[in-house]
Amino acid sequence: MCKILQNVEFFESVCSIISEHKKGDNSRKNMATIPENAPEHCPGTESAEAGKASACQGCPSRDICSSISKAPDPDVDRIKQRLSNIKHKIVILSGKGGVGKSTVTANLAHCLAEGGEKQVAVLDVDMCGPSLPRIFGVEGEQVHQSGSGWSPVYVEDNLSVMSIGFLLASLDDAVIWKGPKKNGMIKQFLRDVDWGDVDYLLIDTPPGTSDEHISVAQYLSTASVDGAILVTTPQEVALQDVRKEVSFCRKVNLPMLGIIENMSGFICPNCKNTSQIFPPTTGGGEKLAETVNVPFLGKLPLDPSIGRSCDEGKSFLSEIPDSVATQAFRNIVSKIVDFCNEQSTKITPETGETLMETS
Repeated sequence: MCKILQNVEFFESVCSIISEHKKGDNSRKNMATIPENAPEHCPGTESAEAGKASACQGCPSRDICSSISKAPDPDVDRIKQRLSNIKHKIVILSGKGGVGKSTVTANLAHCLAEGGEKQVAVLDVDMCGPSLPRIFGVEGEQVHQSGSGWSPVYVEDNLSVMSIGFLLASLDDAVIWKGPKKNGMIKQFLRDVDWGDVDYLLIDTPPGTSDEHISVAQYLSTASVDGAILVTTPQEVALQDVRKEVSFCRKVNLPMLGIIENMSGFICPNCKNTSQIFPPTTGGGEKLAETVNVPFLGKLPLDPSIGRSCDEGKSFLSEIPDSVATQAFRNIVSKIVDFCNEQSTKITPETGETLMETS
């Protein structure tokens, strides 16, 4: 238990370091490189020996330190340049696994792409459980490389996706990687994929607040990210992990666009009545949003047709355009678009960065 607590405190200190760097607070930089509760003779998180020195042996946060950049990473500027043609960048997060985050991501993308007026892209950074190729119906497609970088796989003329799932020899292959290799793959996706001119990029992350999330926060630190959308289900066991995700976003200065409550009531396919499968015993996502002072984007019902559409690789919105769930997705997307349009008016002409307060 002591080691677990030490790891949590160490992680919080590491997040504080990332936060200070993003704020540009150089006066505290040297002091902040050695987190509180670090082992004796800790070389500091920015040292080339971080995670490798003898003092690091046995430290519960050794892997975290070894995955953090020890010096200004030149690829951060390259990523900023690569993503400069993307108007809006949104990170999709969930503290708890199994809340339907990838399903929500895919349907938000389909909804944004409706009508063909907007160019939409989706990046899957879930290295160990890449499900978006199946959900979008593009399993088995190949990624091609040109002089301008990797070409994403196109689901529709105005909807593209990139995932490690396209790089595996078999659908059953497991990705057994530690943090540094995951981080390298995420960097390569952000730096080398040639998305072209895109209106919305949705970045689908795995559950939790670990390597992949730290990497995304670091690599996009100068790329003017609009913010994060947090997905939860109504029950407290999911909400308690989303609170951790809120804490993570604030520690790394990642703005939050809002919270979506997924699986909010089961819609019977026969009588169309709604039943509460996951009772919101502590108020659900809406109450959580109010408590943590984050916008609540809306509720999505638990509709069996959504799961079936994902298994078949079809757009649920196109398959059942008049359903309650489809209208719920459209209402949420309308709020997201309004938020992004509002943020577009807060761009500083000197730096091109978005002026935004974290929630």
